[in-house]
Amino acid sequence: MKPRNNPLADLLDFDAPEASQDVLWSAGSPHAVSVLDGYVGIELDFFAQVLGPEGIMLDESVPLKKHILWVSAYGEEIIRLTINFNGSELPVANNNVMLDIDETVKRLPLSVDEDPTGWKVVDPLGRTRLEINTQPPTIKYWSGLIPAPPATLDATIYPDGLTSVALEAYDIFKPGQHESFPLAYVEREQRPHRATFAFHASANEKIAGTGERFAPMNLSGRTLILENADALGVNNRRCYKNVPFYVSSRPYGLLILTSAHTRLSLADISTRANQAMIEDGLVDLFVIGGRNIERILYNYRLLTGFPHEVPLWSYGVWMGRMTYFTAEETRQVAARLREEAFPSDVIHVDTGWFDKDWICDWGFSPRTFPNPHDYLKEMRSNGFRVTLWQLPSVSAQTHLYAPALENQYIASKNGMSGFSNFGDSGSAATIDFTNPRAVAWYQGLLEELLRMGVAAIKTDFGETIDLQADYAGMDAKRLHNLYSLLYQKAAFDITEKVTGKGLIWARAGWIGNQRYPVHWGGDSACTWDGMAGSLRGGLHLGLSGYAFWGHDIAGFHGLPDFMNSWPSDELYVRWTQFGVFSSHFRYHGTSPREPYEYPAVANLVRQWWNLRYALIPYLVEQGQQIVHTGLPMLQALIFHHEDDPMCWHIDDQYYFGNAFLVAPIMNDDGIRDVYLPAGKWIDFWTGEVLEGNRWLKKLRMSLEHIPVYVKFGTQVPVYPYRVQCSDEMDLTKAVKVAFDDQYRGLRSSVLGTVVTL
Repeated sequence: MKPRNNPLADLLDFDAPEASQDVLWSAGSPHAVSVLDGYVGIELDFFAQVLGPEGIMLDESVPLKKHILWVSAYGEEIIRLTINFNGSELPVANNNVMLDIDETVKRLPLSVDEDPTGWKVVDPLGRTRLEINTQPPTIKYWSGLIPAPPATLDATIYPDGLTSVALEAYDIFKPGQHESFPLAYVEREQRPHRATFAFHASANEKIAGTGERFAPMNLSGRTLILENADALGVNNRRCYKNVPFYVSSRPYGLLILTSAHTRLSLADISTRANQAMIEDGLVDLFVIGGRNIERILYNYRLLTGFPHEVPLWSYGVWMGRMTYFTAEETRQVAARLREEAFPSDVIHVDTGWFDKDWICDWGFSPRTFPNPHDYLKEMRSNGFRVTLWQLPSVSAQTHLYAPALENQYIASKNGMSGFSNFGDSGSAATIDFTNPRAVAWYQGLLEELLRMGVAAIKTDFGETIDLQADYAGMDAKRLHNLYSLLYQKAAFDITEKVTGKGLIWARAGWIGNQRYPVHWGGDSACTWDGMAGSLRGGLHLGLSGYAFWGHDIAGFHGLPDFMNSWPSDELYVRWTQFGVFSSHFRYHGTSPREPYEYPAVANLVRQWWNLRYALIPYLVEQGQQIVHTGLPMLQALIFHHEDDPMCWHIDDQYYFGNAFLVAPIMNDDGIRDVYLPAGKWIDFWTGEVLEGNRWLKKLRMSLEHIPVYVKFGTQVPVYPYRVQCSDEMDLTKAVKVAFDDQYRGLRSSVLGTVVTL
């Protein structure tokens, strides 16, 4: 639909044919405040507004409606605002699968102080956490040409008692011509249909997060559709992992607790407002303080869950393609990797382990993978773990379909829909993860594989479901975005039960999926912009609560030929270098990705793989830390330098853990600018000491190197021996490299005995 440059259309969809009889109800000034069990209830009048020639105008013929906005405090740095336009129930925190509230977070009882200007909501420490202004705006009357502005909700939240986050109260040109509403909802056929809210956006405010956004670092000035989709790459507005959460430079975070389709406009439709439209009658917001980015993300994880730790072997090299078709083919790949001294831990088998490619029945083909128990045992004895692809639907071509349909393990209505964009996958029905019996059935399929010796499951897809089907526990539109969380939880939990440590390889995401690592960046193109888009997505995902993330090295699909355009040697090396400094390091694509298939650069790639294994003690150390903090492994510069405006605009550099500053090369020329933030830095390769807070212009790097710097004074644990897989590592033998005045470069350090770079 063509944008109208009108918020009633562009945000609230009043231009849709089905919206012709919709009624907008906007909040007026509060007239009563009450306290119930430590919750503060703000009673609001809502006034009917109808479309007219001058915009949207008050319909005085319709009686007003009353709704209660509930305010609650979660600890000392989080305020929750909840209003249910279908009723006035108190918010309940423990019955929502998106939340996993830490036991340390206690709800603080709130009280109310009244003064001539309105009300103050106060916590037990005497701090004002929300302020309601009931005074009319100051005016100096001299003309009656334009009516006075209508009464509205004028409130400021202080999530941590200090940071102020105001609702956008008067975002109007004149009455009837609004750019946003502080709080409103739209009624269709006398039922709440969608809702909207708006916070004030300051002129220099920067925004990041919202999921795996393939966009520049500062999202201010964009309108985003938070509706999961198969993004079909990493260079468009679609998103595999939407998260209705953002972090602001002011600083604060906002979690919109919903699984409904949501439109989020960040100082775009109105440059004065960060506003959203939720396709639901419930608005449930957590305004999160903390006074710095990491603390805000920590508080977000306190609400939605911390990531689990990942096993040591997962930090090694994963080798795959779309796809290996036989056990013998994987044996040959594994043998050659060992013969040519490419250290590696995982062989991934994608769509080709079934009787028919893409037709997932969770069973090894007896023709191409005979004796799977023996096969998996053999691979494991050679230091390789095997991971398997599958998807959350049941094909009508499998023996599982009929019993699954009979037992309502799959959702079906008016036929079936296909899940895959590839191959002859036929029609398939969605597994209903809202049905506990379906979850148990699905976990049983995985459990058999895991007990057989499979190391982990690739939980592909999950971004879309059949919206025409009936599901046991939820309306399809509300389930859509939430589906991946239920799907990944089921796979992760059974993996943890069988193997002792949970791990999946997942593509989709929403609120809470960070609890179940690992996630990867989707189907990037084998191009420089595919690499750049992947990094952008990873940075925003790390600002959305996710800790562990990988990407397909060196891109997933070819261009212009999807299956047969291979990555260039230069791209293969540069993406490898990016992968070494990522939490997880996996090769995958539509064409071969084994390093010996790129003979001109294979020796160089081997050295980078050796560096990866040397850094595994550092990865383990960082991994153990970040699961208890707000940090991801791949960190945007604003985690450490949020007061530096430059860092809010850098999306091609990052911190790798707390020590390394990494600037991948993403062009054929080997030239790039690097921004060194404030502080003292050491060149990882040469040992040169540099002062930060400056640009290094037009650095020219040979194919062997990319710009990597280490914070002066840090000590990085490394493994001082070459290994072929993580099974050979004894982490008690790790040693620390001190990056100080005595460091003379990689070759002069213990790393020089392991890596020739």
